[in-house]
Amino acid sequence: MDEELRALTERLRRESGGGPDFERLLTTDDSDVLARVLTAPAEPLWARELAAFRLGRAGDRRAFEALVLLLNHRDPERCASAAHALARLGDPRTARAAAALATNELRVAYALHPVRLLAALDAPESVPALITTLRRRLSPHDPYRRVALACVEGLGTLADARAREVLTEALAHPALAEAAVHALARIPTQR
Repeated sequence: MDEELRALTERLRRESGGGPDFERLLTTDDSDVLARVLTAPAEPLWARELAAFRLGRAGDRRAFEALVLLLNHRDPERCASAAHALARLGDPRTARAAAALATNELRVAYALHPVRLLAALDAPESVPALITTLRRRLSPHDPYRRVALACVEGLGTLADARAREVLTEALAHPALAEAAVHALARIPTQR
């Protein structure tokens, strides 16, 4: 069992109280059983999360909508597990959904995991969304420095020349300056 699945299993076992329903969802090899949990009425959140996570990691696109909802959840652990599963899902809608969540100013407090997912996906939507999100975070006294830092780091990982301007602006912010220097160093110089 890998670290992501182990952490999710421990957290959801505590949340669910364990029991036969939990063990059934954890151990079933029947993807239809897992998919039914996503659409059945009155299923608890822990069951939907476990089913979506397992389906997502298996590449079953029936998990997409549930995982996107979890990526935008107020609980950072749920967001992290959803981002992990979405990265493995391979659904072409993932980057567009992550970009929409990362750039939504009404939900910026929950943008950290969508930002990190965009960097991991390296999709056409990634760099423009990270630039937009970072630019908004560069305003004075912005309270979302973790989101800004994730944008800087993500842009460094993607090493796209389109990010040079916003990363240069980030140098003026003490909390971002060191990461911005490293990100800029990864962008190939223009010739």
